[in-house]
Amino acid sequence: MAGEQQSQSEYLKNSKRNFLWGVATSAFQLEGSPYADWSTWDSIFNLNPKVTNHYELYREDIKLIKNLGVNAYRFSIEWSRIQPSEDYWNKDVVKHYQKVIDLLNENNIIPMITLHHFTHPVWFIKKYPWHTKKSIEKFKEYAERLIENIKGVDYWITFNEPYLLILGGYIEGCIPPGYKDLELALKALRNILICHSEIYELLHMNNKNAMVSIAHNMAVFAPWLKWNPFDRLIKKIAKHFYNHSIIEGFLTGKIILPIPFKKTVELDLPIKNKLDFFGINYYTRVHMRFNPLKKLLIELRHRDIDGYGLTDMGWEIYPKGLKKVLRYASKLNVPLIITENGIATKDDNKKIKFIKAHIDVLESAIKEGIDVRGYFYWSLIDNYEWLHGLDARFGLYRVDFRDYKRIPTKAAAFYSYIIKSRKF
Repeated sequence: MAGEQQSQSEYLKNSKRNFLWGVATSAFQLEGSPYADWSTWDSIFNLNPKVTNHYELYREDIKLIKNLGVNAYRFSIEWSRIQPSEDYWNKDVVKHYQKVIDLLNENNIIPMITLHHFTHPVWFIKKYPWHTKKSIEKFKEYAERLIENIKGVDYWITFNEPYLLILGGYIEGCIPPGYKDLELALKALRNILICHSEIYELLHMNNKNAMVSIAHNMAVFAPWLKWNPFDRLIKKIAKHFYNHSIIEGFLTGKIILPIPFKKTVELDLPIKNKLDFFGINYYTRVHMRFNPLKKLLIELRHRDIDGYGLTDMGWEIYPKGLKKVLRYASKLNVPLIITENGIATKDDNKKIKFIKAHIDVLESAIKEGIDVRGYFYWSLIDNYEWLHGLDARFGLYRVDFRDYKRIPTKAAAFYSYIIKSRKF
């Protein structure tokens, strides 16, 4: 089966006609882990430590994936389960994730693995947080050992949304490790991207067919008040900082970060051309408002302008923005894959409308000549949403968190229809 998987991946590298239709999840958001930093950060895990119980129900969930008709599945491997303490490596957990991969391959579903999706073992974040030089060594040791032991995977995401990890964990302090320090944030970003570079090389040494990227969250930015020069300025700064700087970094090896109303920071990093594709997570448009009382003088707001409404999390639904971020990312001259796009809503019709509107924009972008090779809906099933608990219903399948029952939504059937009817 591994040989078949490699040849399929090789074909996907060289053909624009074979499109990856998928769904995306992360291990911690489905499985939890008592050894992860987030388990100590959010008290909800005291009441629901297994979240959806995906760790035990993965076979059932892969059947759901198969029933959708997708040909790819993006998921993460939970580091804290494999290495719950610094000096212990749980081989049984590695075997568990290998079983997941093998079952996907047996069902002709291409696995795309995320190595780091926000969570860490508690020991790592206490002793070697990302702003310390030792963090590079420790994460690389973990990744190297895992890569040597995992078979049947060509598609890898090294880090999911590294900028969000830095903004939340080092500037706002709202997620682990909970710092509020710009200097530490810059050190952490540097170390994470050095890790990406070194793991990129490791993956290619291990597998000549490897396809490696990060998953970068991109948003569309707009001024809260178009006539306000401060709103327009911070919109421009945010757009470059959040969307464009990492793309420029992969093109040039230099990340230039404009800090609002402060000096511009330049980071020289060994990441030039260290991409085989570029993963884009797209959800919303954000309106930027100057607020001198806020950290970095910025306030983020959402409002419904185009009539698509807001999600249950209050985010604006803005399908046109997908083409805007794809168009800019295309300057990387590597294939683009939409590694996340989804909506938190309990309204099935709204979810269907969201999917259709974004796929329509995707189709238009491809016809325009933008090289997009895949689309992964977030998420397969309802899950834990960072800082929002269990109420943000992203899933194509609803989850009853009392008994872990999966309930198909009308959006699941619609997504299956889309996959069959759209020929990219």
